[in-house]
Amino acid sequence: MSTQHQVQMQDRYEINPLFLFRWEESQESHVLLYPEGVVKLNQTAATILKHCDGELTVDQFITEIANEFDQTDPEVIAQSVVKFLEASHDKGWIRAKN
Repeated sequence: MSTQHQVQMQDRYEINPLFLFRWEESQESHVLLYPEGVVKLNQTAATILKHCDGELTVDQFITEIANEFDQTDPEVIAQSVVKFLEASHDKGWIRAKN
């Protein structure tokens, strides 16, 4: 039985310190580096992880992402962002900041 982390809109997330998030020129994409390997990220994943700075709430950075992509209704992207955050948390890429 697996349990999935439930993201709340007032949560704040940061990249797990075991991972290094950066642009990798050789991959021509953002990546997450960790001792066992590398995860190549698509543009959407990289955009979301850039906002996982521990300062903004999920609700705040959904609004910022919506503005970046000229989306007038943040609710359109909110579900996708939350699903990605839940999966990223379950994989250990991010952690909730207290």
